[in-house]
Amino acid sequence: MDHWQAATPWTEVVKQTAASTGCNVLPDQEFGHMVCTDARAFVREMFMDSDTDSAVLSFVPTNEANMPLSYTEASATRQIVEAMPGKRRLLLQGRIIPNLPGDLERMDEVREKWDISAWKTYTQYGENYEGGWWLNDEQYGRPFLDKVRASGVKTICCHKGLPLPFPLMGETNLEYRFSRDVGPAAAAYPDINFIIYHSGYDPGLPEGPFVPGAPRSGTDSLVQSVLDAQLGHGSNVYAELGSTWWEVMKAPDQAAHLIGKLLKYLGEDNVLWGTDCIFYGSPQDQIQAFRAFQISEEFQEQYGYPKITDAIRAKVFGLSSARVFGIDAGEAAELATADAIGRARSEYRQRPDPTFRTYGPKTRREFLALARAEHG
Repeated sequence: MDHWQAATPWTEVVKQTAASTGCNVLPDQEFGHMVCTDARAFVREMFMDSDTDSAVLSFVPTNEANMPLSYTEASATRQIVEAMPGKRRLLLQGRIIPNLPGDLERMDEVREKWDISAWKTYTQYGENYEGGWWLNDEQYGRPFLDKVRASGVKTICCHKGLPLPFPLMGETNLEYRFSRDVGPAAAAYPDINFIIYHSGYDPGLPEGPFVPGAPRSGTDSLVQSVLDAQLGHGSNVYAELGSTWWEVMKAPDQAAHLIGKLLKYLGEDNVLWGTDCIFYGSPQDQIQAFRAFQISEEFQEQYGYPKITDAIRAKVFGLSSARVFGIDAGEAAELATADAIGRARSEYRQRPDPTFRTYGPKTRREFLALARAEHG
């Protein structure tokens, strides 16, 4: 936790978020806001107070020396969550950003020491917050993908779309949030899974119907890139919904276009659940919203979007992710009620004390304060 308290851009981002959203249960302490996101809060919010059976623990973009969440801390959290040998409730990623000095060279060490299940990377990040790279460029992208292929851990979780928080963004690296490199890279490396975090979603661009060939960013950039690479349903490109669903679930028509486009063009097996919690508090509100979500018959007929069936919901919520990460979904569901976490959850729910806390503004004044913080 020391790096979260050091003077880094991420320290300021977390402090601003805490001040604007009320995520501070110890306001009299300088780092009281960290209690909202420590290991105990993570276990409670994710596994006790929400219907989450398995999760992936990720890392923010930074260099190796300044990782706010270290591999040691992440591994310790996994040990808390893991309830049975071989029971994979919490998976870890390896944070590799190939344009940072030393990252490519340490991939073997990260894989061997920390038992990772995927690689996490950020194309819009650079050492001085201004550079970026493409998944298919010759200087950084292809050498990285070659190392991924050789490592045997052939799943990449790549942040696309959402601009990184100020002051992590420079004037020249914003363009690298677009997804035009995803299709060519996936076509050239068909044995690698490309999980596109946030589905390329751009909060500054309202979601609407996809228009082929139109010069747009956001999720349309991802869809266009996949189509241009002639990758159809069931390809090695997956759209992940962390932060994206949290944003659009408040706007039903945008949610219908976003989910509808991804299902229509990438396929129902290639849309993966994600919440970016516990940044937003408990994920339970997002889970319940998606359970109730449906694309209108009007949109289904007009745009060719599929009806959200129980089978599709089950795939999005976890069956498709289980397949990507090599988890036996049936075994996981059975063990989830019998292992230590499952037993603790069952006992806990006999006398629950859930927070169901969702961080965010609750009044107009708090909303305006959050808006000012997000725009520096």
